[in-house]
Amino acid sequence: MKKLLIFIAIVVLAPLIAGLYGILHDQITYTISPEYYTRFKFYQFGLVDEGIQGPIDSPRIAVSVVGLLATWWMGLIIGPILGLVSVGYLTPNRMFPTTCRAFLVTIFVALGTGLLGLIFGWFFYNSESSWQFSDEVVDRASFFVVGSMHSFSYAGGFLGLVVGMIYIKKQRQKYQSILSD
Repeated sequence: MKKLLIFIAIVVLAPLIAGLYGILHDQITYTISPEYYTRFKFYQFGLVDEGIQGPIDSPRIAVSVVGLLATWWMGLIIGPILGLVSVGYLTPNRMFPTTCRAFLVTIFVALGTGLLGLIFGWFFYNSESSWQFSDEVVDRASFFVVGSMHSFSYAGGFLGLVVGMIYIKKQRQKYQSILSD
């Protein structure tokens, strides 16, 4: 019963943590390319009306809304999977703290992968790129860099999930070796 309650707590917390990550991530990328949001993301998430340039009252609030909406669902995937791995490998006393650390591992892998996307965008942007830009986009290089970072970050979330699962399994092995000594 204790493992079930811990699992539920993990499943509830994971989307909140993922949403917070998305808010912070998008605040950073908005700083690099406001146009990525004003010409693309705000429209994608329905935060602007036709013909209106600015969303809500503050672009930073709108960016936070985009970040939350774009990432909370990753927590719905990552949380239950890490929770199930924990149920299978850990005792109830070790389950919550180890799974929280595994979630942090997942976040750091996603962040690192996103930063690789940022670097990729800087080095591989080409003004002759086949990437489709709106004619209204002025700073195409920054737009491309942020788009690359976003794409890499999603891939990093899934890569981080795998690393997080491995982390949980290794923590079980470490804990068992301590008990057997």
